[in-house]
Amino acid sequence: MSGGSREPGRTVTSKVLAILGAFDAAHPQLSLTELAARSGVPLTTAHRLVGELVRWQALSRTSDGRLRIGLRLWELGQLAPGRLYDVAHPWLQELFGGTGENVHLAVRDGLEVLYVDKVHGRRAVPIVSRTGMRLPMHPTGVGKALLAYEPDWFVQAYLERKLERPTAHTITEPGRLARELVAVRAQGYALTFEEMTLGSCSAAAPVLVEGRAIAALGIVLSSRRSRELPRLVEPLRGAAAGIARAWSQAA
Repeated sequence: MSGGSREPGRTVTSKVLAILGAFDAAHPQLSLTELAARSGVPLTTAHRLVGELVRWQALSRTSDGRLRIGLRLWELGQLAPGRLYDVAHPWLQELFGGTGENVHLAVRDGLEVLYVDKVHGRRAVPIVSRTGMRLPMHPTGVGKALLAYEPDWFVQAYLERKLERPTAHTITEPGRLARELVAVRAQGYALTFEEMTLGSCSAAAPVLVEGRAIAALGIVLSSRRSRELPRLVEPLRGAAAGIARAWSQAA
């Protein structure tokens, strides 16, 4: 046993991290029972640790007693390096201002895309992505734009795994997806039509720095307006190139 823990192999620190890691964009609020189940921490232990985390303001309670991330963690999070956000955000604002459509920025994290910024308005079509959310790479425009610029060995490994199918339109056939990634790299942008969410389509462009995609910029609109996507490609690629230049200049 380690760290005084009664559970072999699990320290108090590992339990606290598991509790905090149970929250994500899809689960911003959890009951104590849900939190214990998602973290794998016994209910009685979770109850004790949650009490300490609430007192420290790492967690807080909603009016109905559910738990969520607290202000102290949010405050600490603001100290994390945010160079990409700082460099890219003005370009997202400019692209949104010129199009009025949802604009978001994502990076690859493992086998998923992690959304790090988003600019949207009331009139834009509702979309599933939120800042801090993770989604599979292959059904999303930003994911395809990133995946197309990964090394061959990574793409091959990705295609060999079982690919999620969020909708009937999602491309999950390895050969077909591989051909699409080749096309994305050749044309410099990716398009999707209801592959992640029914009712929406997207275009995305990689943010290329020395040939490497450090991020991808995407724009999403209603699928009934899919014919408008081609006219958004150039503004999108221009903004992605602007982010790349700003990144290089800030280095």
